[in-house]
Amino acid sequence: MTKKTILYVAIGGRAVLQAPDAAVEGWEVCRAATLAEARRQLKARPFALGLLLVEDASACELVEGFLHEHWRTHWIAVLPAPALTQPPWRQLIHDHCGDFHTWPIDIARLRHALGHAHGLAALGVGALESPAVDAVSLTGQSAAIARLRRQIAKVAAASAPVLIWGESGSGKELAAQAVHAHSPRREGPFVPINCGAIPASLIQSELFGYERGAFTGAARAKRGLIESAQGGSIFLDEIGDLPLELQANLLRFLQEKTIYRLGSTHSIAVDVRVIAASHVDLGQAVGRGAFREDLYYRLNVLALDVPPLRERKEDLLPLAEHFFHAFSSERAPRVKGFSGRAAQAIRDYDWPGNVRELINRVRRAMVMAEGRLIAPQDLGLSAARAPDAAAQLDDARIRAERDAIDASLLRAGRNITLAARDLGVSRMTLYRLLAKHGIAAPSRACYSGAQSGAAPAPGRAVTGK
Repeated sequence: MTKKTILYVAIGGRAVLQAPDAAVEGWEVCRAATLAEARRQLKARPFALGLLLVEDASACELVEGFLHEHWRTHWIAVLPAPALTQPPWRQLIHDHCGDFHTWPIDIARLRHALGHAHGLAALGVGALESPAVDAVSLTGQSAAIARLRRQIAKVAAASAPVLIWGESGSGKELAAQAVHAHSPRREGPFVPINCGAIPASLIQSELFGYERGAFTGAARAKRGLIESAQGGSIFLDEIGDLPLELQANLLRFLQEKTIYRLGSTHSIAVDVRVIAASHVDLGQAVGRGAFREDLYYRLNVLALDVPPLRERKEDLLPLAEHFFHAFSSERAPRVKGFSGRAAQAIRDYDWPGNVRELINRVRRAMVMAEGRLIAPQDLGLSAARAPDAAAQLDDARIRAERDAIDASLLRAGRNITLAARDLGVSRMTLYRLLAKHGIAAPSRACYSGAQSGAAPAPGRAVTGK
């Protein structure tokens, strides 16, 4: 059985000496005499449980900052009774502590509280590991993202241009960063450029640079973004938005590995790998005449497809947790994670805005949530799901009704009277249902003929009525 551990953090001169060790007999106790020492210990290893021993009631602001920073640990506070009359301390305990005690300590009560807190902490032990926020990591274990990782590993080793396709917000720049980070050029710069965000009149000077006097206001020469990426990679995001005249200049650079600054008469050799991305199909853009065919084939040497989030359902919760930890400094103090209903809402939603939408919803929920756990309405998903669920239920009911009518008509040999009797409705109701579902009503001949094999009732002719 794993030994239980606890961190004692002292705020005051004698707190550690007065530490209630009798309450944690058999536990591994680590002590920190200052908040700085506690930070070092928490950085070195995670603690499921911490006991905050406060003697100096004037340090509320420092303690609040410390607890906000180390929110994954379950904290119990021991503080002077007068501190409870101060609103800042009351708010701190409400936001950050699972329980509190006052001096002098009731050992039996504290032992019970610590055991209970340790049990609760053990339920969420996975959250104790603070995930590193790696800008070039591709979080997830789905088959789609695993396939992308394998492709990136192969593509990164080459030096040819890379063309990345993916829906808006799916993480194309993250894939480009991963290509650069795993390539032989990793020590060089990675220069991202959004081709759609630069005014058309400035794109040439921004990409290729200019010489002094090239235009009014050019008081000195300036290197372009391509030149500044020397020895590294340049990422041309939304390259489909690049004007046609600039596409010709880019094609020349890809072919000759040289550029001309605006206003210059001599070329400059540049060693840069080009990684381009687009959310539109450049092949179709070529067909429309909006993108140069020769440039398309120059760029489309090594192709990567970034999967949309709806194809990575098993990655949704790990991604949400990743962003929750990455932006933990923004969260409301009381918010500790996602509720079960919020997790289900995340799994059920289609995420048309992909990873960018997930980040935005998680960050908003971390700030706006009023409980300890994020609820579906904090993510803005409960209202969005209700119409879809109702529509699915209505569609299912309509399909079931139509199937039942078809089956009854088949069993009755398309005899209206027998089918209505089988369904338990009148003939007029069945006619209305046939019209509602667009099912052709059987002709009189059909159901008259179907009845001709049956013995007619005495004194009545067999008709379709």
